[in-house]
Amino acid sequence: MEVVILAGGLGTRLSEETYIKPKPMVEINGMPLIWHIMKTYERCEITEFIVCLGYKGAILRDYFINYVSRFSDIEVDLRDNALKIHNKTKENWTIKLIDTGIDTNTGGRLKKVQKYITGKTFCMTYGDGLANIDFNDEIIFHNSHGKLATVAAVASPARFGNLKIGTNNKVQTFEEKNSNINEKINAGFFVLDIGIFNYIDGDEISFEHHTLKEMAQIGELVAYKHDKFWKPCDTLRDLKDLELMSKQIPVPWFS
Repeated sequence: MEVVILAGGLGTRLSEETYIKPKPMVEINGMPLIWHIMKTYERCEITEFIVCLGYKGAILRDYFINYVSRFSDIEVDLRDNALKIHNKTKENWTIKLIDTGIDTNTGGRLKKVQKYITGKTFCMTYGDGLANIDFNDEIIFHNSHGKLATVAAVASPARFGNLKIGTNNKVQTFEEKNSNINEKINAGFFVLDIGIFNYIDGDEISFEHHTLKEMAQIGELVAYKHDKFWKPCDTLRDLKDLELMSKQIPVPWFS
């Protein structure tokens, strides 16, 4: 099971940090946000990642290329130009880092990595939110209803996309940034069938404003309700909140 992580956006609402680095590389307790996201999937033994690069993608690429040396003890022999790594740090991950362009929209980024997805079903998320979702349970739920798309739905402030959920948890409407705080909202953690690619055509397609709306209209989007921890990292205040939460035992998104 692969996880596609959209990591190419500009992150303008967190410009204090994203001026010099892509949003998924903003650090929480000394580790990038994308590392925390990967660890939440690893908890569910999901360890195959496809990262959609865009804005400052080279920073993400360099981080993972040099991951082992970055977190291990190193011996450098300048006489022989030799390098030895001691106490090697490693993760049980495979990561494909794919350049999906600077200006490509979210749906277009997803479409560009279609050829790297090997199964009928895959997970997708963004590089800017954390949750303690049981992804295996979400996958089982997705397989049970037979529709193309499952979206994790949570209660949250009105600055996010609202979901109107009907019978059998089918999403009836999808409205990005609706002002009705009584509705469930898009938490940004999806399970998708590869048939979703039939509804994405072109780099300019927005996954949220186009694809998900169409899925809701044709009855192919179903909500997986999550009532435990979820928090985005959109602003400097969000980042400070997550930094404080990362000192808790247990860490909320790993519990």
